[in-house]
Amino acid sequence: MNVAKALKYILGLCFMILLSFFNRSLAQEIKIELGPSEVASNQAWTITVTVSNGRLRSYDKFPEINEFQQRGTSSSSSTNIINGQISSSQSITMNYAPTQEGEFQVPSFTMEINGKQVSAQGKTIKVGPPLQRQSRRRRGNDPFGDPFEDFFGRNKPKEYVEVEDDAFFALTVDKEEVYLGEGFNTTLSFYVPQNSRAPLQFYETGKQLTEILKKIKPSNCWEENFNIDNINGEMVQLKDKAYNRYKIYQATFYPLTLEDIEFPSVSLEMIKYKVAKNPSFFGRNRQQDFKTFYTRPRTVKVNELPAHPLKDQVAVGNFWLDEKINSGNLKTGDSFNYVFEIKGEGNISAVDKPDVDSDEYFDFYDPNIRQNIRRSNNRVMGSKSFSYFGIPNEPGEFDLGKYFEWIYFDPYEEQYDTLKSEVVLNVTGESRRNEYISSNDMGSFYDGLEFKNNELKSFRGQTQFQIISNIIILILLVATAWVIFKK
Repeated sequence: MNVAKALKYILGLCFMILLSFFNRSLAQEIKIELGPSEVASNQAWTITVTVSNGRLRSYDKFPEINEFQQRGTSSSSSTNIINGQISSSQSITMNYAPTQEGEFQVPSFTMEINGKQVSAQGKTIKVGPPLQRQSRRRRGNDPFGDPFEDFFGRNKPKEYVEVEDDAFFALTVDKEEVYLGEGFNTTLSFYVPQNSRAPLQFYETGKQLTEILKKIKPSNCWEENFNIDNINGEMVQLKDKAYNRYKIYQATFYPLTLEDIEFPSVSLEMIKYKVAKNPSFFGRNRQQDFKTFYTRPRTVKVNELPAHPLKDQVAVGNFWLDEKINSGNLKTGDSFNYVFEIKGEGNISAVDKPDVDSDEYFDFYDPNIRQNIRRSNNRVMGSKSFSYFGIPNEPGEFDLGKYFEWIYFDPYEEQYDTLKSEVVLNVTGESRRNEYISSNDMGSFYDGLEFKNNELKSFRGQTQFQIISNIIILILLVATAWVIFKK
């Protein structure tokens, strides 16, 4: 009986917990409110997202509206306690500034708020002429006025001023002139002086960057992107002045043609706040505004490589060789693995395998290839390894440098260089030359084939020979039939 009561108690408690959770879930309300149907051309129209009895954790981008410009967001929250019941709400409001007068249609739209899809019905907005602001009556003539409002200055119009920022947007390259195939590092950054008092904020950086890259990415270059995910400031020194540099894009480009690389001027729009000329304890002390920054155009000159038979095929960079072999002492017919690994700084993706040909001494097979690229500290480093499988056919001492070598151009030394194997193989055993010959011997039937005349001849002149042959065959057939029937 006690067990049954305990079980009922536990089930009841679980039910109450689930009911509480269910009621709490139902109590949360998410809604989207559109601004009024009529506004003046100098007034802001708004879209407000409100979450009641819950926290506004995430929300989608606000919609773009034709003939309106987004002019920043504002947020608010409230908490009420009535008869011991607590209710709260959080809101985020996007302000839209009309660009002209007239009637405009706001289409229906959907936003993802706190992981849920919330729809809003569209409406028509009428934008009228500018509203003439009337001066307020003097508080001394208002018997119901609040004397504390004038004392604290809450209702006095504020004057906002722009603070000099001395910030700039720049596209920089680490080389003004490169060889064909030589890499140069390109960085797109925003610079703000460390002692700047101007409040700046990034605005829709991802969207703007997409359009910027369409303009600055050269079509005649191979790109190694550093993939900047987070924009973080780092201190740099420019002309004895400390700046915070915010990188928004970085890549190393490798020219594929002799055309010079042209980077046009591009723009970045930032939120820049104006600050109150006479800040007060109450109300806003800054006003949101926008400022556009521009980069200067840049050009990188591309030079042709010096004369060389392989100048159109070689890689360009600073490379060195790391080689490995599973054994330096072999017997004829035994297989071995040899790794020719090219390491260094340059366009690793363009590194091609060394040309290795089999001969009577060795059989070599196409290599397995492995590539590794690292992008850090404004440099592209990496390695590319070629793993060969080989079989020696003759005994002796062999220098693999005669088989494995790779030519490249060093832009720092401005000359061609060669990576060559330094491995020496000692091969013992009997020659496999006879095995090779016998494996390719097609038999005695073909021995004299090369001495025969391969001229085509017609059988038209041998009619008499064909008639005699046919008569002999016919006699043989008749004789065979006679023998069979006689038995």
